[in-house]
Amino acid sequence: MFDDRSPIYRQIADQIKDDVLRGVLADDQQVMSTNQYAAYYRINPATAAKAFQQLVDEGVIYKRRGVGMFVSAGAQQRLRDRRRERFFGEVLEPMIAEAGTLGIPVADIVARIHQLTSPGDGR
Repeated sequence: MFDDRSPIYRQIADQIKDDVLRGVLADDQQVMSTNQYAAYYRINPATAAKAFQQLVDEGVIYKRRGVGMFVSAGAQQRLRDRRRERFFGEVLEPMIAEAGTLGIPVADIVARIHQLTSPGDGR
């Protein structure tokens, strides 16, 4: 599961966020405890705890004292909104700028997007 590109705690947090975005984890659903994560992935419990704290700070999960961690209400939509803004800022805007540098009209980009996403192409 883990790679060397980013810290393990961040990879755990990203995986949980992806599960929330995909609907694998729903509002108010309990997530594995830090000790369960640590045992399952054979990592230090402090690493898992750091991931969970990041998710709490971001409003993705919350703690019920004595019970565990749960997905916050509305977390999926908040994550989707944040990721959408990041997509536009980090992917789309630089792509449009590069297209302008290369002299590619926006209409050509839109046509290519339609071509790549049209029914019957396996997407």
